Amino acid sequence: MSDKKTIFSGVQPSGKLTLGNYLGAIKNFQLLQEEYNCIYCVVDMHAITVRQEPAALRRQTLEVLAQYIACGLDPEKSILFVQSHVPAHAELAWVLNCFTMFGEASRMTQFKDKSAKHTDNVNVGLFDYPVLMAADILLYQTDMVPVGVDQRQHVELARNIVQRFNGIHPDTFVMPEPYIPKTGAKIMSLADPVRKMSKSDENQNGFILLMDKPEDIMRKFKRAVTDSDSRIIVADDKPGVSNLISIYALATGQTTEAVEAEFAGKGYGDFKPAVGQAVVELLRPIRTKTEDLLKNKDYLEQVYRAGAAKASYLARKTMDKVYRKVGFVKR
Repeated sequence: MSDKKTIFSGVQPSGKLTLGNYLGAIKNFQLLQEEYNCIYCVVDMHAITVRQEPAALRRQTLEVLAQYIACGLDPEKSILFVQSHVPAHAELAWVLNCFTMFGEASRMTQFKDKSAKHTDNVNVGLFDYPVLMAADILLYQTDMVPVGVDQRQHVELARNIVQRFNGIHPDTFVMPEPYIPKTGAKIMSLADPVRKMSKSDENQNGFILLMDKPEDIMRKFKRAVTDSDSRIIVADDKPGVSNLISIYALATGQTTEAVEAEFAGKGYGDFKPAVGQAVVELLRPIRTKTEDLLKNKDYLEQVYRAGAAKASYLARKTMDKVYRKVGFVKR
C-alpha cells in the first residue's frame, strides 16, 4: 500500500443496487480511487442477518461485484473482494465484541428498525452486525468510510471501540472518519419523498434499480410524487420536486440552480420525462457492461480471488498486531 490514505466501503448483496446507491455513494468511488487506497467489499456475511436463499445470494454477490466494476471501479486501482473470503473479518469482530459495551450496541437505531421488520428472526447477528461493521473498517487501518447519513452512527461506534481499545493497547488502530459527500448523499423515494430510496420499499415505483430497463425507468419517473404547486424549484415544502431536481442535477452534472433555470416556466409534464431520460442515459452503459461481465464468470472469479489475496495480506498484519496486544500466543 502507498502513503495515500485508505478508504473502505462495503455493499450488501441482499438485493439490487439502486439509483440512490449509485448517486449517493458508488459514483464517488470512481473518483476516490485516484486519490486514496480504496478497498471495496461485497459484505455477504452481513447479508445473512436476515434469511437468504443461498443460490440467490451467490448470484447477487457476483451481480454487485459486476456492477461495481461497471460503475467505474478498476480492480487494478482498488481492492475488490467478497467479505467471507477473508476470515479475519469474523476473527476481529469477536475481539471487538469484547471491547464493545452492551449499552452501546443497544442504541443502534438500525437494529430497532430491522428487528421490527423481521420479528420472526431477531437473531444475535442482527444485534451484533455493527461490531462486524467496525471490524470491516478497522481491519484495514481505514482512514475514511464513505457512508450515508443513516450509517454515520455505525462509524461512531467504530470510533468508540478504537478509543477504548487504543486506550488499553496504544497505537493499534487508526481512528476512522466518516466521509459524507456534499451532494447526493441521500436520494429519496420517488413514491414517498420524505423517505430514503430503498430497494426494500414495498412500492416498486419508489426506487430505480441500476439494471432497470429504460421503459421501466421512464414509467417510474412519470409516476413520481410531486405536489399541486407546479413550480420546479428546491423548497422544504416541495420534497418530491426537490428530490427530482437533485437527481437531474447529479445525472447531468449541473447545479440545482441551473436545473431550476432550465425548467423555469415549464410544468411537470416536461420535467419528469426529462429527469427519466437523463437517468436512462446515465445508467445505460452501466447496465450494458454489467450484463457483459456477468457472462464472463471466469473474469469475475479472477477479480475476487486477487482482491481477497490482497485484502488478506493487509488483514493479517492487523490481526497479528491485535492478537499480540490482547495476549494470544503467536500461531
